[in-house]
Amino acid sequence: MNCSELERIAQAMVATGKGLLAADESTGTIRKRFDSIALESTEENRRAYREMLFSTPRMQEAISGVILYDETLRQKNSTGVPFGDYLAKLGVVPGIKVDTGAKPLAGFAGETITEGLDGLRERLAEYHRLGARFAKWRAVIDIGAGIPTWGAITQNAQALARYAALCQEGGIVPIVEPEVLMDGEHSIERCEEVTTTVLTETFYQLAVARVHLEGMVLKPNMVISGKKNTNRAGPQAVADATVRVLKRTVPAAVPGIAFLSGGQGSAEAALHLSLINQQELPWKVTFSYGRALQDAALKAWGGKNLAKGQAEFAKWARLNGLAAAGRFTAGMESQAA
Repeated sequence: MNCSELERIAQAMVATGKGLLAADESTGTIRKRFDSIALESTEENRRAYREMLFSTPRMQEAISGVILYDETLRQKNSTGVPFGDYLAKLGVVPGIKVDTGAKPLAGFAGETITEGLDGLRERLAEYHRLGARFAKWRAVIDIGAGIPTWGAITQNAQALARYAALCQEGGIVPIVEPEVLMDGEHSIERCEEVTTTVLTETFYQLAVARVHLEGMVLKPNMVISGKKNTNRAGPQAVADATVRVLKRTVPAAVPGIAFLSGGQGSAEAALHLSLINQQELPWKVTFSYGRALQDAALKAWGGKNLAKGQAEFAKWARLNGLAAAGRFTAGMESQAA
């Protein structure tokens, strides 16, 4: 394990004013997105969509890295350049999703465990040869009646730690993603309680696995009310609770935190991120967004309009770059070109 190289890559991923594009939708997930614009989810259409995003002029000014799906990492752009090489030449770090999804956790009704550890060492070696320099593994923790349980939290944290250790062994920076879902009716206080427990256990297991903290990036949820809560907390309360939890649980040695959007609207996620960045923090704090960066671009592209799709993607990349520097304000999206 080359710790200095892992640290260099991790720092590049959380460069000031930049963040990560999560373009790692599985074949099933992107089919649903394409259904919303009445476009067939063929391999060529998926390739063309990703190329639309990646070839957006000046993308690299706000995007530091891109999380790819296995299929996408193996694809080429329209001029025959592999996407990993194309991104690297722009100064954008190519990454790869390596988990195989959340599956029902035996003995724990309503809870899941993320799978994909079998054969991971060999897959990481191949992904490194294909140009990937960071990876992502998502654990899913739901809040509901009687859940999450300690057993589910612990088992998911152990899997995250084993994945992270294997990544670093293979020269790949791990994004550690323990996501507490914002589905449901829970209060922001309940989310704060669960997120604190999840992150505490995650960093305990990372320590047990001897993961080099300076060579990783954390991808957590924000502390937020459930979507179905009829009295949802406001933006400043979200920012304050999120920072409070992170300061309790995340060692300062971690170079950066890249939030997931978790189903938030694009403007909502940007505002929360900006308010978080207006506070004093020991880490770089940025975004690792999928839908929050892509929704408007996907609709504008519609399978054929390259210029409109790229304009929308550039707009939201730029706005989130401002948010990563604490400079996004409510309503700014309606004024941006």
